[in-house]
Amino acid sequence: MRFADVMQFASASLRGSRTRTLLMMLAMSIGVASVVVLTALGEGARRYVINQFSSLGSNLVIVFPGRTETAGIGPGMLLGQIPRELSLDDAQALLRSPAVSRLAPLTVGSSQISQGALNREVVVLGSTAELLEVRHMQLGQGQFLPRGDLHNSESVCVLGAKIRQTLFGSQNAVGSWVRLGDRRFRVIGVMAAQGESMGFNTDEIVIVPVAAAHMLFNTSGLFRILVEARHRDLVEAAKRDVESIIVQRHHGERDVTVITQDAVLATFDRILTALTMAVGGIAAISLAVAGVLIMNVMLIAVSQRVKEIGLLKALGAPAVQIRKLFFAEAILLSGMGCLLGLALGYAGSILIGQLYPSLPVSPPWWAVLAAFGTALGTGILFSVWPARRAARLDAVTALAGR
Repeated sequence: MRFADVMQFASASLRGSRTRTLLMMLAMSIGVASVVVLTALGEGARRYVINQFSSLGSNLVIVFPGRTETAGIGPGMLLGQIPRELSLDDAQALLRSPAVSRLAPLTVGSSQISQGALNREVVVLGSTAELLEVRHMQLGQGQFLPRGDLHNSESVCVLGAKIRQTLFGSQNAVGSWVRLGDRRFRVIGVMAAQGESMGFNTDEIVIVPVAAAHMLFNTSGLFRILVEARHRDLVEAAKRDVESIIVQRHHGERDVTVITQDAVLATFDRILTALTMAVGGIAAISLAVAGVLIMNVMLIAVSQRVKEIGLLKALGAPAVQIRKLFFAEAILLSGMGCLLGLALGYAGSILIGQLYPSLPVSPPWWAVLAAFGTALGTGILFSVWPARRAARLDAVTALAGR
């Protein structure tokens, strides 16, 4: 029996039981679609996190006050000790490292901003002129913070796009005065609309010189120091130099946490990849269920087609040929179910991408191949028993319908 004859025979058999065929295809397609959609969501989450960290800057080393241990807390915190603050002088000293290109100290707080009769609560970010390059931010109008001494507390500010719109509407904000807390600041620039990055909406912040922020909030400590290495190959060297300089300045005490952007990205990448594989594996269980369904239905088909099998054997069809006929049916069922499932999965991924445009939903290639291969393999595997059972039937007994 030629291959074309086998496939024609199998397809005719499937067409003869349309409802049964449709239900088995549906079961298989739901399993494949589940794998595709869930892995697409996991991959989308992974890409989203990577894109968010990429927007933070490049070649970054981030310095936090306080020593973070594996358990997530520093030993001094158990004794009620407050981590030592990072100062502007600490930040300035980091420029001694030949691996460091530039840095941006950060101080964060909230304050009331008012202009005329309008006022609202805003997040105030204290930093320096280097923040624009370190964070890859874009200026829309005017100029950014003035360069110079870190301790310069000039009363100037740069508004986020939404803050400017709220306070000034269609009027020009550059050159105007606003009040932050009990101090007046002159607006020298407006940021371009950039949206949210790492949970921080740059359109709704006000940026002032870091020393001015310290005076505004009556503090002297820094929230973070963003350090940019001169080259990607120098990131680890910059990290070592930063740790060494801070330890020297803090009298030999390791009371800061220094992390690299690549290390954080690698950690998130491992976690989200494992999560994607886990949810894909859970969804793949439905493929096994679909395979069991195929086996049960084909066992019933064997009992219903006893005379047909007996006739084939009487005409000289060997046992291996009978097995091939049932295998062909399983391959056709699984294959059509796979293709339908892939179509449904990709359609679902596109729909999710339309509903959540910020999430780059896309099924990974390995998940698509795994879903297709698992579905096809499951269908064939679970057809072995029915095929062997049909092949073992005695021709005379089968023709008698027993």
